[in-house]
Amino acid sequence: MKIALIQMRSGRTMSTNVDEACALIAQAAAQGATYVQTPEMTTLIERDRDRIATEVTEGAVDAATVRFATLARSLGIALHIGSMAVPLADGRFANRAHLFNSDGALITTYDKIHMFDVDLAGGESWRESAIYAPGERCAVADLGSVRLGLGVCYDLRFAKLFRAQARAGANLLTTPAAFTRQTGEAHWHVLLRARAIETGSYVAAAAQGGTHEDGRETYGHSLVIDPWGMIVAEKDDDEPGVLMADLDIAKVADARAKIPALTHDRDFTLETVSLSPSKAVA
Repeated sequence: MKIALIQMRSGRTMSTNVDEACALIAQAAAQGATYVQTPEMTTLIERDRDRIATEVTEGAVDAATVRFATLARSLGIALHIGSMAVPLADGRFANRAHLFNSDGALITTYDKIHMFDVDLAGGESWRESAIYAPGERCAVADLGSVRLGLGVCYDLRFAKLFRAQARAGANLLTTPAAFTRQTGEAHWHVLLRARAIETGSYVAAAAQGGTHEDGRETYGHSLVIDPWGMIVAEKDDDEPGVLMADLDIAKVADARAKIPALTHDRDFTLETVSLSPSKAVA
C-alpha cells in the first residue's frame, strides 16, 4: 500500500489553507498514493477565539468538507483530513478528523479526546480546552487490507487509546499533529516509535511545520514508523510538502507473532505504601 503524508504550514485564512491542502493532496495522488493524510488543523491554525469564530462557520466547514469529499472521489483515494475545527452548539469547537473513502463517502469522524493544556519552558502556555471540546469516542475504520485507528496530536501521549485500537484490529495507527517545536524536538520521534513498538502497528503522522501566521512554531518531521519501531519515511524538515511511503501490512502480523503483547494484558491491583515514623527501621 502506498501512502502519503501532507506536511503543511496552515495559516489564518481557511479558504487559502483548503486550496493549499488540495494542491498537495493532488500531488500525492499523482505519485501513486491510495491513502493520503493531512495534519491536525489542516484548515486553520489560529489561537484567537474570535478570529476562529469568524473563519470557522458552519457554511465554511460544509464547503471544505464537500470539496475534500469531491477530491477524494475524483482522485480515487482514501483521504484522511487530520483535523478541522468544527463549530459546536455551546460556542466551542471540535477538533475533528474526517475520513473519506475513494467514492468520496465520509466513513467516519473522530474528535480529539485529550486536550493540550500545558505550561512549557520559556513561558509557552496552551489551554486547548478553553476553545475546544474533547471527544468521547475512539474510532477504527476499515480501508480494505488496512484497519485505521484515528488519533490527533496530544492523543499520542496516551498509549491506552492506541492499544484499544490495536486490540480491535487496527494495523495502521494515525496521529496527525501540530506538535510545538519545543515538544517535538524532545518527544516526537520517541513517542511515535513507542506506539508502534508496543502495539506491533504501523504509525503514520502528518505534521504542521514552521512559524505560522498566529506566531506559533510547529515541529514538522512527518513520520511513518513500521511495526518493529523503525522509521520507514521522514520529512526531515518543517517545510510544506509530500512524504511518500510503502507499507507492507504483512509486517504487522509478523511483529505481533514475535511479541504478542496485545494478548498478554493482565488485571492487577495498585497498592500505595507509606513508611510511617513508627515503623521506621533503625
